[in-house]
Amino acid sequence: MPKTIAKLEGKVKEGPGWTEGDISNIIVSMPCLYIVATPIGNLEDISFRALRVLREVGLIAAEDTRRTRNLLKAYDIKTPMTSYHEHNKRAKLPYLLSRLEREDVALVCDAGMPVVSDPGYELVAGAIEREILIVTIPGPSVVTAAIASSGLPASEFIFLGFLPRRKGERRRLLEAIKLEPRTIVAFESPHRVVEAMKDVLGVMGDRRIAVCRELTKLHEEIFRGRVTEAIDHFAEPRGEFTLVIEGRPKRELY
Repeated sequence: MPKTIAKLEGKVKEGPGWTEGDISNIIVSMPCLYIVATPIGNLEDISFRALRVLREVGLIAAEDTRRTRNLLKAYDIKTPMTSYHEHNKRAKLPYLLSRLEREDVALVCDAGMPVVSDPGYELVAGAIEREILIVTIPGPSVVTAAIASSGLPASEFIFLGFLPRRKGERRRLLEAIKLEPRTIVAFESPHRVVEAMKDVLGVMGDRRIAVCRELTKLHEEIFRGRVTEAIDHFAEPRGEFTLVIEGRPKRELY
């Protein structure tokens, strides 16, 4: 069945209802890799477009098939899945590229947008090298959700992904960016979040911080305050954390 998603010159035709500037009804006439954003917690956050694509593709490459199966089951989607994660991404690459020679494949991660601090870069790069059409289906993102609700400047920010596991590496990274005036966003696990905030305090000082926990989930929490206050508040941290840290205050720049 032809898919109605994206445009590539010479490889598509206009679909019903198409208007200038609207690509939602352009029919793709070649296999396509769809990079599909999925909910970061609340299953209601998925888009109609994402659901349609997940139904129509020939295969879904999922970081965790168990978690993705819960999403598919909630919306009665029966598309076949294959695992594609950090530990098998290189071994699975030839198989997925071969599937893309003849049918559409959707790439999804556990939550949010694939490739961004999640597996997918190698698959996207391989598809580009083979001139396979790539279409992104935007949607939920813990990064933008966290910074939008942080109360810190959001016109510009830098994203660090997951902070280094080792204390020495983590402190060296923080030292390298301590003069950065833009807001800083980073992921951290519950097992290291307190130690990471102690390193932020030691290297950057007692800056303003928003600690976002379990965003869009039942136990969602956003703590806003100083780093010392956040350390005291999260004595027994649980869940997934996103740290939004104030950039170097202007009074310190001169």
